[in-house]
Amino acid sequence: MNNEQAKFILRAYRPGGRDAGDAAFCEALRQAQADPALGTWLAREQAFDTAVAAKLQAIFPPSGLREAILTGARMSTSARPRPAWRPATWMVLAASFAVILTLAATYWLRGPDAVPTGLDQLAEFALADPVSAHTGPHVDKLGALGAWLQNPVNRISSGAPVDLAQLKAQDCRMVSIAGHEVFEICFNRGGHWYHLYIARRSDFDAGTGQPRFREQGLQSVVAWADQRLAYVLMGAGKAETLRGIL
Repeated sequence: MNNEQAKFILRAYRPGGRDAGDAAFCEALRQAQADPALGTWLAREQAFDTAVAAKLQAIFPPSGLREAILTGARMSTSARPRPAWRPATWMVLAASFAVILTLAATYWLRGPDAVPTGLDQLAEFALADPVSAHTGPHVDKLGALGAWLQNPVNRISSGAPVDLAQLKAQDCRMVSIAGHEVFEICFNRGGHWYHLYIARRSDFDAGTGQPRFREQGLQSVVAWADQRLAYVLMGAGKAETLRGIL
C-alpha cells in the first residue's frame, strides 16, 4: 500500500478514533503512524472533518419541516391532479440548499491547497463559524471574566482572567476542534460584537504565540497565545478593528 492508497482509505476514517478497531483501516493507520508526512496529512484531515461536523450541528431545519414532508407524502398517494410545486417541496429544497451552502462555504474557506495547522485551523473555524450558533450564556453571566472583556480599558491580549474549568461549569459554548475543547465567548465593545475562542495552548501548535491577523470578506480574525492558553478573536471589519482592542 502506498500513501495515495492509504489516503483514499483514510478519507473515510471518522474523527475521534471511532474506527480504530475496524480492520478496513488497520493497514492504512499503520502506514500513517510510520510515515510522518502521511500522519500529518491525516491529522489535518481529521481537524477539517471535525470543523465541518461542528458547522452541520449548528444547522436547524425550518419549523414544521417534518410535518410538511409527511403531508406531501400523503398527498402523493392521491390520484387527484395537483401543482408540481407544493410548499412542502420548497421547504425540503430550502433545507437541502442550506446544508449544501454550508459545505460549499467550508470547502471554499479551506481551499484545495490550504494546509491549516495549529492555530490556523482554529482561526479558519472562527471565520466559518456562524454567529447564530452561539448558545452559551451572555457575557454578563460570566462573572469577573465577562466584566473584564466588556471593560473598554482592558486590552484583550493583556491577560484575561480565564478559568477553563469555570467556563465549562457555567455552560459556556464549547466546540471540539480535532478532539480538543474550545470555548467561545461573545462580548461587546463600543457597540461592536466580537467572538473570542479560547483553548489550551498545549492542544494547538501556536508557534511563537505572536498575534497573526487574517481578513476574509467582511470579517477578520487574530490568533495568538500566552503560556497557558491559545486565543482567536473574530469580529466584523478589517484587521485594524481588532488591533484597536487587542
